[in-house]
Amino acid sequence: MPVILSILCHPWQDGSSAEHTPTSPVILLMASEKTLYRRTLPGGGYVNVDVESPSSSGVHRAYVAVERRSDPMRRDGHIPPIVAKAEGGTRQSVFAQLLAIATDNVAVARALLRWKSDGKARF
Repeated sequence: MPVILSILCHPWQDGSSAEHTPTSPVILLMASEKTLYRRTLPGGGYVNVDVESPSSSGVHRAYVAVERRSDPMRRDGHIPPIVAKAEGGTRQSVFAQLLAIATDNVAVARALLRWKSDGKARF
């Protein structure tokens, strides 16, 4: 099965069912079990690659979420925007596609600009 990668222009625009709940600053210090990768951004905040449980048809889905707020107290009650999603036949193939975005500051910035512009920004 090919890997499908999409850059989202707004969180939840595609009607996805990714489970997100507001988290407290204490929880943000620890990555959840669905977080495969997390790194701190240069200006504060962090970027995650999170995985969803495989569907009954065996499709694996993951996404890149970017928390832009550097102050943990300001994060409470806010869901980090999902700026990219991927799906495919294996967890590894999906993760590899999204890791390329999450490890590159320029790719993260471009994905955020697309998300903020409702997909109108082109690079």
